[in-house]
Amino acid sequence: MTDGQHPSGAPWRNFYGRFKGKGLRKSQEGYLEEDLVQLSPGAVGWEENPERHNIDLDALFGDRDVWLEIGFGGGEHMVHQATQNPDVGIIGCEPYINGVAMLLGKIRAAKADNIRVHPGDARDMFDVLPEQSISRAFLLYPDPWPKKRHHRRRFVTPEHLAPLARVLKPGAIFRVATDIPDYVRQTLEQVPAHGFEWLAETPDDWRNSWEDWISTRYEQKAFREGRTPHYLTFRKT
Repeated sequence: MTDGQHPSGAPWRNFYGRFKGKGLRKSQEGYLEEDLVQLSPGAVGWEENPERHNIDLDALFGDRDVWLEIGFGGGEHMVHQATQNPDVGIIGCEPYINGVAMLLGKIRAAKADNIRVHPGDARDMFDVLPEQSISRAFLLYPDPWPKKRHHRRRFVTPEHLAPLARVLKPGAIFRVATDIPDYVRQTLEQVPAHGFEWLAETPDDWRNSWEDWISTRYEQKAFREGRTPHYLTFRKT
């Protein structure tokens, strides 16, 4: 978090990345108009919740465990997890509106009713999640920011990891997937420093704990371009 605040009281938070790409299809525009408000997790933004009151997870999901996916891309992994785990509630954060539209289409097709969607920065969601309320979190193929001067923009920095640790329950699992070796280095350096233990595995053993994994478009892109994906599992201590 940088110093200073917006007039609304919101902190100045630099966001690096895209909010929108190529034009949306008519069907995707329909998903956004018809479904997004219904799938909102509550008042997350600063304009509607300037006092940063916690969202009511019981009202959203009852007494189910709640999982969080940070940057869900096109949403295939989150919908897969939701359909395989109907007794769990899942919140996804994604500022890229094209990805949000793709997710909404997948939710309709799968008829998944245990997903809520925040079309924005995960840091705003961290503000309004109750402390120790999340049982599992996913960070899958995040923006790599490969240039050294941009490494501070990566998710695996104190600005993101400290509030993530606050909202995770003790014993919660945090999964990270990336095909960038230096991102692995920074992840292994930073995540344990914020209250996590790495459940070290050999490259061939990760599927023992990720047996519910579904290959995503980003994993397939890594394979096509000759990069090796890495899968890291951490436990909140």
